[in-house]
Amino acid sequence: MSTGKKVIIGVAVIAIVVIALYSFFAGNYNRFVKMDVAIKAAWSQVENQLQRRYDLIPNLVETVKGYAKQEKDVLVEVTNARSKVGGAGSVPDKIAANNELTSALSRLMVVVERYPDLKSNQNFMKLQDELAGTENRIAVERMRYNDAVKIYNQAIRTFPANFIAGMFGFREAAFFEAPKEAKAAPQVKF
Repeated sequence: MSTGKKVIIGVAVIAIVVIALYSFFAGNYNRFVKMDVAIKAAWSQVENQLQRRYDLIPNLVETVKGYAKQEKDVLVEVTNARSKVGGAGSVPDKIAANNELTSALSRLMVVVERYPDLKSNQNFMKLQDELAGTENRIAVERMRYNDAVKIYNQAIRTFPANFIAGMFGFREAAFFEAPKEAKAAPQVKF
């Protein structure tokens, strides 16, 4: 074999080794970057759902409280007016009490016309469903985040990619772990 052929074969082998090393380093580096971005995107979705809960739940609670208050006020007004009718002794007191009851019943009829299903429990059920739905969305996004973290952490710890991860500063990502207080069911007070 001539020296020229040996040089060409040597250069070719070196080129193949360089290309293989470059591919190995660049491929793993780019894979880690993509996984890191996937983790950040997954966490962003967790935060998105946490923000949704933060924004949604107090508004729903206030809406239901307002609706229940309206019902309560009208029903309390009807009950009080009815009590006054039962306790009225003189004709003028009975007229005044009945007028008050008629007025309260008129307000109740207006509410009933606007809201055919005048039942607070419907609103409370809706609130409960929204709370459960929001918590489920958060759980799904937390699971997706933890899945992305698991894949990433496995990738940066496996041989030989762990050398590249260490060289470029890729560190393990933290799993989402619910605090101990999260084991207690959230309480909604009306």
